[in-house]
Amino acid sequence: MRGKRRAPRPPIPWRSPWTPVVCLAGMVALGALVSVSSLVKEVVVIVDGRQSQVRAFAGTVHDVLAEAGVSVGYGDLVRPPAHEDVTDGSTIEVRHARPITLTLDGRTSRHLVTATNVGDALAELDLTPAAGKLSAPPDGAVPLSGMELTVYTRRRVYVVAGTSRIASRTTARTVREVLRQKRIPLRHGYMVNPPLGSFPKDGTVITVTPSHTVPIRPEVLRLNWQALAVCAAQGDPQAYNPDGPYYGMYQFSLPVWQAAGGMGIPSTWPAEEQTYRAQVLYQQMGSRWQTQWPNCADRLFDPAQQGSSR
Repeated sequence: MRGKRRAPRPPIPWRSPWTPVVCLAGMVALGALVSVSSLVKEVVVIVDGRQSQVRAFAGTVHDVLAEAGVSVGYGDLVRPPAHEDVTDGSTIEVRHARPITLTLDGRTSRHLVTATNVGDALAELDLTPAAGKLSAPPDGAVPLSGMELTVYTRRRVYVVAGTSRIASRTTARTVREVLRQKRIPLRHGYMVNPPLGSFPKDGTVITVTPSHTVPIRPEVLRLNWQALAVCAAQGDPQAYNPDGPYYGMYQFSLPVWQAAGGMGIPSTWPAEEQTYRAQVLYQQMGSRWQTQWPNCADRLFDPAQQGSSR
């Protein structure tokens, strides 16, 4: 009995003469792939606050930005510096320069900043946003095309009117604005120094001085104004009567004082100014002047002190 014939064995691939070649090529390709993948770096690029993920083969910051299509010019901020090497996971920040035309307390200058908002731009220029008045809000954007920005710093100024001295912290652009803020009305015939349109820099002293534009007739000057003042308020320039209220040595009400050209409060002005305004009022009222001082009107004609004047 013959034995059974065995089925032929299938050919073994790796016994092919090309098998070593194929395996070697595969290993080379795999090694190249591993080598190339080790050269690719994942880099975070932040341009003007906008973040993106970049895969790059470049070795330096400059090369990564070039691959990412990010241009860098004069005045731009690049961190880390462009010449430094980049490693996987690095972060590169770019902030482009923006032109600002800054008018600070009336003086204009031009600058380049890399800040993207007004507050940071002022900090970059060593200015504190909270210390003044701005033409744009601190969180307002600074566009790449640039902008104009006006800043008035907070300054200490002084207003001297009569015997009163008022200290003020202000961001006012003019002397006129300072007086308006302090509610000091400007009346015809009053002189202001420095001029109303001038800029009140830190430490400025603003003086308000009345000029006597209304001439006083000689017969009015000869009346006994001292006796009237003694009767009305014991001659005290700073006298105050809450009933009116009435102020000063001639007990002016504020409307009457203002009608005579006075400014502010009568008792803040020296005796000479109060007397001058009383004489102006006397001339303005004509035959009705007694109604201003009903209890003391006759003292103007007191012969014992006749001839006293301002």
